[in-house]
Amino acid sequence: MSNKDGCHHCRTPLSGVKYTVQDDDPYCVMCYNHLFANMCEDCNKAIGWDSKDLAYKDRHWHEACFKCAQCSHSLVEKPFAAKMDLLLCLGCYSDEYSSKCFSCKNPIMPGSRKVEFNGNSWHETCFICKDCKQPIGAKSFIPKDSEDYCLQCFERQFASQCKSCKKAITTEGVTYQGQPWHKECFLCSRCQKQLAGQKCTSRDKVIYCLDCFSALYSRRCVACAKPIASDGVAKYVSFEAHEWHSDCFSCTKCEESLVGKRFIKNQESVFCLECAKGLHMQA
Repeated sequence: MSNKDGCHHCRTPLSGVKYTVQDDDPYCVMCYNHLFANMCEDCNKAIGWDSKDLAYKDRHWHEACFKCAQCSHSLVEKPFAAKMDLLLCLGCYSDEYSSKCFSCKNPIMPGSRKVEFNGNSWHETCFICKDCKQPIGAKSFIPKDSEDYCLQCFERQFASQCKSCKKAITTEGVTYQGQPWHKECFLCSRCQKQLAGQKCTSRDKVIYCLDCFSALYSRRCVACAKPIASDGVAKYVSFEAHEWHSDCFSCTKCEESLVGKRFIKNQESVFCLECAKGLHMQA
């Protein structure tokens, strides 16, 4: 390295004096400090060429000035935290600013993994399930009576069990005759149609939609042989253990409706009085 031309800035000869190089050009100490040295945030003096320059977020310190703003302990090669442009050792930062773990009451150090819920904070390892005592971490959990449970423990202890699949009901469910069901499990046992929100009935503890129940068990009309609905909506006529839809209860011969009228029954047939006379029947 040649210094025959002297300081690149002031041209002062550098022979026999201390100098430094910046961008391959030599500078005397005074010019280097004036042109290139950063100012220390603590003492507000230049950080000379022969001093160690410690930097954090475009701010610079002498090595001896890089210390905690509260306890003055050196922060060189030590973890630290920043608060309102002040550098603090972790101990001072924790005492002043760190949240306290809701469980162990100790500070949650900067950079530590933590869980926040309902305005409280926990160390990640302190946020545990009330039942199994395992850390919940980022997994799903359910609070109950000021305690927190992982999803598996909550389902095992508190969730209703579906009457059909025997699994916990954690979302939408249906209650029928005092028994809980998943909405998707509450089906007609015959046609497998979903019954949630629909009218249904049961027989011998087996659940049916009304159509299937009628097809299997309802009384049948003597005239048309179709089921007479058992939901109380359809009108029907009953006589001597036989039943007819109201619309089907008519004279077998003239087909005149017999609802509310006198009639004659002959085996499975019914006749109005006029037609019965022609058949030599008596009312």
